[in-house]
Amino acid sequence: MRNTGQDLKIIVNGLSVSYNDEGPINAPTIILIHGFPLNKSMWDLQLEALKEDYRVIAYDIRGHGNSDAGDENFSMDVFVNDLLFFIDALNIDKPILCGLSMGGYIALKAIAKFPEHFGGLVLSDTQCLGDTPEMREKRMKAIESINKNDVEKYAEESIKNLFAPDSFTTKKEEISAVRKMIVQTSKQSLSYTLFALSERKGTCNKLQDIKVPVLIMVGKEDKITPPAAVMMMHEKIKGSLLKVLENASHLANLENPSGFNNQLNQFMGQFLDKTVPKYSLKELVP
Repeated sequence: MRNTGQDLKIIVNGLSVSYNDEGPINAPTIILIHGFPLNKSMWDLQLEALKEDYRVIAYDIRGHGNSDAGDENFSMDVFVNDLLFFIDALNIDKPILCGLSMGGYIALKAIAKFPEHFGGLVLSDTQCLGDTPEMREKRMKAIESINKNDVEKYAEESIKNLFAPDSFTTKKEEISAVRKMIVQTSKQSLSYTLFALSERKGTCNKLQDIKVPVLIMVGKEDKITPPAAVMMMHEKIKGSLLKVLENASHLANLENPSGFNNQLNQFMGQFLDKTVPKYSLKELVP
């Protein structure tokens, strides 16, 4: 039996996972995958905007929000397997994945490994490239700083790059919420995730194989994944849509929620009244 509401719990692959689940059960399902170092609450405005017509699920990646960290070392493969087990545990038919930043890395990895098992893909402020040596070095320094200092310092440094300059005047509530998400994440989870991000492999060579509908969004002022970097994914994914959102940086869904939600609603409309086949977890995880 399906449970609906906020901060639900389910045991997935031996892990307690926290998630929100709203909307009609028989409607097309979209799973929202948050960025780092955030949690599922970053999607609250999208859940509210979509839940009347679609089943909308946002979950906390292991070690973030209210989900357990587990005993495994973090990696993109671990995060992808968690997602696949989560989908199966909720008995979800072929879902649409929507990932922002790290959530986009997970979504791209999942659809690259099992392309036939997903109905659509939304990528926001993310890219297909792995870390450069310079980026790996920055992540290692961030891990050192987190372990040496308090998390508040890391939060302040992160926020500088996550938001557009104008947002520090116009989006103070959103910035406060993001700061809270970061400081409530354990040092261990922050460090483990930074290492997983530094070790991830690129998925650019798989983009041409994506056959499902794809929407790509990016904040016009995103310094982490600038529009020029995102354009490469758009060019490689045949038929994909690219939307550059004004007045937004790396957290486009929070800085320009009306523009983000409008594009998401338009994209999701194509899945209404379409039936999709169920798949078995045995097909997904060896």
